[in-house]
Amino acid sequence: MSERPLQSLPPVLAGPILRHTTFDRLTLWLVGSCSLALRLRLYREDASKPWMDRELSENEVTRIRFGDHAWLHLIDVEPDDALPVNTRIGYDLGVSGALSPENGDGKESWIEQWAPHLCMPGSSRPDFVIKERLDRLAHGSCRRPHSSAADGLVRVDQTLLEARSDIAKRPALMLMTGDQIYADDVAGPMLRAIHSLIDCLGLYDEVLTGSSVSDSKALRENPDTYFHREKLLPDIRSNEALVERFFGGVRKPVFTTASAHNHLISFNEVMAMYLLVWSPVCWHLVTMDRPALSSVDAGVYQQQQAAIDEFVAGLPRASRALAHLPTYMIFDDHDVTDDWNLSALWEATTYEHPFSRRIVGNALVAYLLCQGWGNNPDAFDDIMPAIRSLASSAEQGAVFDQALQDQLINQLLQFENWHYNLQTSPRIVVLDTRTRRWRSELNRARPSGLLDWEALSEFQQDIMGEKAVIVVSPAPMFGVKLIEVIQSVFTFFGKPLVVDAENWMAHRGAASVLLNIFRHSRTPETFVILSGDVHYSFAYDVRLRHRPDRPRIWQITSSGIKNEFPHTLMEWLDRINRWLYAPWSPLNWFTKRRRMRVTPREPEGRDAGERLWNNAGIGIVELDEEGAPTNITQLNSRSGGTQFLKPERQDDD
Repeated sequence: MSERPLQSLPPVLAGPILRHTTFDRLTLWLVGSCSLALRLRLYREDASKPWMDRELSENEVTRIRFGDHAWLHLIDVEPDDALPVNTRIGYDLGVSGALSPENGDGKESWIEQWAPHLCMPGSSRPDFVIKERLDRLAHGSCRRPHSSAADGLVRVDQTLLEARSDIAKRPALMLMTGDQIYADDVAGPMLRAIHSLIDCLGLYDEVLTGSSVSDSKALRENPDTYFHREKLLPDIRSNEALVERFFGGVRKPVFTTASAHNHLISFNEVMAMYLLVWSPVCWHLVTMDRPALSSVDAGVYQQQQAAIDEFVAGLPRASRALAHLPTYMIFDDHDVTDDWNLSALWEATTYEHPFSRRIVGNALVAYLLCQGWGNNPDAFDDIMPAIRSLASSAEQGAVFDQALQDQLINQLLQFENWHYNLQTSPRIVVLDTRTRRWRSELNRARPSGLLDWEALSEFQQDIMGEKAVIVVSPAPMFGVKLIEVIQSVFTFFGKPLVVDAENWMAHRGAASVLLNIFRHSRTPETFVILSGDVHYSFAYDVRLRHRPDRPRIWQITSSGIKNEFPHTLMEWLDRINRWLYAPWSPLNWFTKRRRMRVTPREPEGRDAGERLWNNAGIGIVELDEEGAPTNITQLNSRSGGTQFLKPERQDDD
């Protein structure tokens, strides 16, 4: 059982986060310390009385219990009347059913009482806007809590403060394009907070098969659990299935991230991570006494603590942004593990071993509950019975049924509906570039294509006949040529894992089909591609060489929300790329995209010719009535930023 009595816990531990939102549907995500009775009120702009006041039924709230005092609530409401567009709509949630100092008599309490940090100055509740046309988007990826960079979500909150009642200055929605958490790169203080929160809330444990530790409780108590988890990850000496063979017989483990020392393993660890990266409330519940560490590890812990303290200080504003903007998400590798599904060999060696399969599966289940579900609740109707069965299996002994957990993970590893479309204007198509890969038929160790032929065909059908489309691809479709060449060289010598050799051009078949989609006669006239992943930002104008007027393609990359590329290395890569792939360079004709004319936009404020912007923050894209970008901006997480200037002429990068 958990260490803390229910009476001392707040009713709401995390959220609400505003998710799928349209004129006829409102989806909210939150986690409570018990099963909450909920009442939803909606207010027209500046109105004091609600125009909708509804006690939410069992059909409108799905509750999943994952701990003694941890209940996930997905609120999915279809109002009787269509929600108004192009105006602010206030919302409030009344909660009851939890005993707390603020709610000791069981009466309803409202957001201003249990989460005042979610309210803008002078307001008693959050609000949102449903825009009839997407005129302004926020987008970003890669939010690493212990990065020395500031949190770009705080900058999103600042844009909302500056916009106030001017909805034209407010983003229509926010797209989080990957790596919303780093399950494979966790700071020591964050892992300590995760374990404390597990104990506080009594998050359910699990049996760990094929591991040197018997279960998740033993994992937390193991002396190697802090900074030495590489010793607890699957044993590459005794399990040949977990070894990747390279030239000369060199061997490398599947979990290849250089930061695997604190890699998350159990389901309760990943769920606690989500609570702690999205909610300031949970940080008031944890005990941050430092575990026993060597002098070297203690030094690293202390250094990371300063970054974590700054991250936590910004969480009230970050969570306020998530409560005000409809937010959509898609996974990338770090949401699960570095090199996730990079090659057919990686998949085979990982999923053949019960422990590594469980590690990936746990992250995928947590992604479903905390990210994927809110994007498109209907897509997971067939999965939810297995989720409920697993949750129910732990309610008596606080340990998940092992067979049910394995069955759920098996089901998710075969699931093919992580991608989704938004019927906005223009339409948004969000791609799953992680689980439906085009595996190499010649060499299983070579990087897989980011989408297989069937998924690419579905993508083509989704966009066919549209005049304009916004495509979310976690990895840029058109990246930096020099970096792609470096990745190709490492792949040629059998070392794709060393450089994360994942880009659209790395697989000949996938690259060919993708480029043919752009050349199809019925393809949309306007493509805006939003990406992240690479930890720096850039913008390209892309045109066909033989048909420069149609389609119009923009590759816009914003990364990371809280992460940055090494600055000195970035300067050199940018400079060498300009030298080797100047407009006159014959090297351009050896690339797969030689039939495309790719023109970089220069970031304002940098020296002439420079293309890459290396500051954490958030991307803002403004669109005209035809869905074409009129302004591409990267806002730095602390202050300032840059506009990517429209090129005066069309030159290759």
